[in-house]
Amino acid sequence: MDSSVALGRLEIARPVMTRGSCLPEGAQGAHLNGCVPLSHQVAGHKYGVDKVGILQHPDGTVLKQLQPPPRGPREMQFYSMVYAEDHCDPCLVDLQAHLPKYYGTWSSPDAPTDLYLKLEDVTRRFQKPCIMDVKIGQKSYDPFASQEKREQQIRKYPLMEDIGFLVLGMRVYKVGSDSFDTYDQHYGRGLVKDTIKEGLSKFFYNGDILRKDAITASVLKVQKILQWFEGQSRFNFYASSLLFVYEGVCAPSLVSHTLRESQIAPAACEQNNNIDQSLSTMYSLHKKGCARSHYQAKQDNGVWSSSLQPNGNGGLSRLEEDRKETKSEAGQETVSDVEVKMIDFAHVFPSDVPDQGYIYGLKNLLKVLGQILEE
Repeated sequence: MDSSVALGRLEIARPVMTRGSCLPEGAQGAHLNGCVPLSHQVAGHKYGVDKVGILQHPDGTVLKQLQPPPRGPREMQFYSMVYAEDHCDPCLVDLQAHLPKYYGTWSSPDAPTDLYLKLEDVTRRFQKPCIMDVKIGQKSYDPFASQEKREQQIRKYPLMEDIGFLVLGMRVYKVGSDSFDTYDQHYGRGLVKDTIKEGLSKFFYNGDILRKDAITASVLKVQKILQWFEGQSRFNFYASSLLFVYEGVCAPSLVSHTLRESQIAPAACEQNNNIDQSLSTMYSLHKKGCARSHYQAKQDNGVWSSSLQPNGNGGLSRLEEDRKETKSEAGQETVSDVEVKMIDFAHVFPSDVPDQGYIYGLKNLLKVLGQILEE
């Protein structure tokens, strides 16, 4: 996949499904200024294997190496635009809730021209993070792709247009063996319409029970993302993914909540278009806000043009604030600890129409998740 993202993507081993111990592995050798390859990466380019990859910074953030132009600059400028501190664009402000936090750019003093995006590791607070990377949309190539590139992407997964999403990789914690089962992109590409439900359900099965609490929480978060997409006609996303993370250690209270929550979620999935009136009003305003943004971002030869510049220093204070929030929330017990974040923005383009391909994928994903809960 062209746009590989950090943020908790997990390392995928061959064969398609493998099992490994959850016990701490030996410390990896330090690379750039104490940074090491991200150990739990399951999809995308890997540092040391591909030309670009993901590193773990000593402060707990992840560093995504900038891809070659125009993909890398386009993704960097997209993050910079969304997280600009001086804007009040409701479309972008609301989008921040669905993205990993962005702390500007980073480079090693030894190689100042090699830029990295400094991003939140959304898996960091989990003890046994179960992670899944799902590419969303009916097309995994952008409007500027060559005919050869289009044909290549279609060959990889001919059902993309019909299903609307593709499982790129996942890692699932098994409580009985204290180990992770991992599945790579070949597993996801092998899923067809008749097997997609069963294939997706493996992510929520811990070897003992089906984690319906995690499914329910995931559904609610995906619905929020769908609401944002249905209220905006400013961006179109290609080859972008959703990163799902939930806590593999199942607290006793979660088990008791599982059945009760699963009785609510199917109805929520079936009614994902019947949004509460107040939410509908809110998201109708997004469209107006997006249409009248003072950024007037344009696209030239596949690269965003904007007055914004990456500012790594500005991200440092934001990182400290986020840590304080995390500490204050650490003692709050939740029914199901789940994250669903949008990632991979090397192929985001300006638009004046809704992103129907992404919306189609989200709705179909919600439908499949609802079917898993119903059974």
